Amino acid sequence: MKKLFLLSFALIGFALTTNAQNIANNAIGLRLGDSDGLGAEISYQKKLSEDNRLELDLGWRDGNNYDGFKLAGLYQWVMPLDGSFNWYVGAGGGIASYSVNTPGNDVTDTFIFAAGDIGIEYAFEIPLLLSLDFRPEIGFGDDTWDNNDLDFDIALGIRYQF
Repeated sequence: MKKLFLLSFALIGFALTTNAQNIANNAIGLRLGDSDGLGAEISYQKKLSEDNRLELDLGWRDGNNYDGFKLAGLYQWVMPLDGSFNWYVGAGGGIASYSVNTPGNDVTDTFIFAAGDIGIEYAFEIPLLLSLDFRPEIGFGDDTWDNNDLDFDIALGIRYQF
């Protein structure tokens, strides 16, 4: 835990001292993962400054025995790697709710969570942005995803930039 804290502190410190680059004012699309992000999420990014942005993601799933949603918000620091490649790190949180209705097992929970984010992205010459990110999340609630309060979400993002 101590190493994770020191690594996070170093990444954020590095993020605050890097050079500015050109990131899109807005980007909207899908974030495709399959952990507790509930599969596909609608994703929106808003540029806040030359090297910072806000990302909002809404995921939901509805089935015969299961339904739920998750809303996440992250503040991100974006740093250039090479050409159109950037890497980013961020922190934030959100709210989620789910309901499982199977014979002998009816569980409903609404909870909040804290999240980190680290990823890499490529901005094409056309208004297309591809990203791959890793988002650890820790939830705070009664059952919190079947009593598992720590989750690791890996996803591919496909967004239109404007």
